[in-house]
Amino acid sequence: MRRLPPLNAVRAFEVAAKYESFTRAAEELNVTHGAVSRQVALLEEWFGRPLFRRASSKLTLTDAGRSYLPEVTAALDRLALASMYVLEQAAPRSLRVSAPPTFTMRWLIARMSGFQRRRPDAEIRMMTSLERPNFQSNLYDVAIRGAHEPPGDCGSVRFMCEYILPICHPDLAEDGQLRAPQDIARHTVISYATEPYAWSEWLQTAGAPDVQPKQSLKFEQMYFALQAACEGLGLVLVPLFLVLDDIIAGKLCAPFGALGVKRRNYYASYSESSEAYPAVTQFCEWLQSEGAATERSIDEWARSQGWEL
Repeated sequence: MRRLPPLNAVRAFEVAAKYESFTRAAEELNVTHGAVSRQVALLEEWFGRPLFRRASSKLTLTDAGRSYLPEVTAALDRLALASMYVLEQAAPRSLRVSAPPTFTMRWLIARMSGFQRRRPDAEIRMMTSLERPNFQSNLYDVAIRGAHEPPGDCGSVRFMCEYILPICHPDLAEDGQLRAPQDIARHTVISYATEPYAWSEWLQTAGAPDVQPKQSLKFEQMYFALQAACEGLGLVLVPLFLVLDDIIAGKLCAPFGALGVKRRNYYASYSESSEAYPAVTQFCEWLQSEGAATERSIDEWARSQGWEL
């Protein structure tokens, strides 16, 4: 049978020791100074030794109190984490997901019903961002980002590879107008402020570094650049997985095939504290499943075109 001290007294001691002040501990615990003092005295009585040295203007830990504090803090942290885990299982909880705007509109939303069937009790809150994940802000539980390496200072799982390449409306490629990268000199290229792959980089990789496009059209977001390409205004560099259905349907095309393709990964990142929530783990596992399915579709289609991705 466990011999445990009074837990309220342990909590009062831990906060008082953190500040070395009964007054500040009382403010944090929303009780009176006297209540904190009595709880600490109760704990000291239980131990049969003092945990604090009390002076008129200063409160300091004794050797016993100093050695007890880190163990108490660790135990209370574990208790809080275990309690949150049980609460997550017992009651609905919002799962806050941050993802890039175009990725959200053209890939994630179309698949969200699959996760909702897995976790009908979880309320999904979507927000869009391209900024580096910052879990200190406590704005979201999972951050989805495209990158060459996983973000540091947090947990991450890779769930999909993206292939970035030029696409355009089929009309622009009619009658062999876009057979080689040099043909871009007669066309408009579309770019956007958030693009991970610039046209100058693609032309260099494709073996045509000196080619200058006839015109350029610039947008702030990928979504608008992609829409402009759909309207036949020029060529744009975008991830293949975002436009594969449109290519298969004949609404868009990849005139140069896999020439100059750039590879990048998508990661689902989370803080160490969020990892304890089953919904976060299940959401990341679901992303890996959906991402693998998308990769299989791309590989099968690429093989049918004779591409080497």
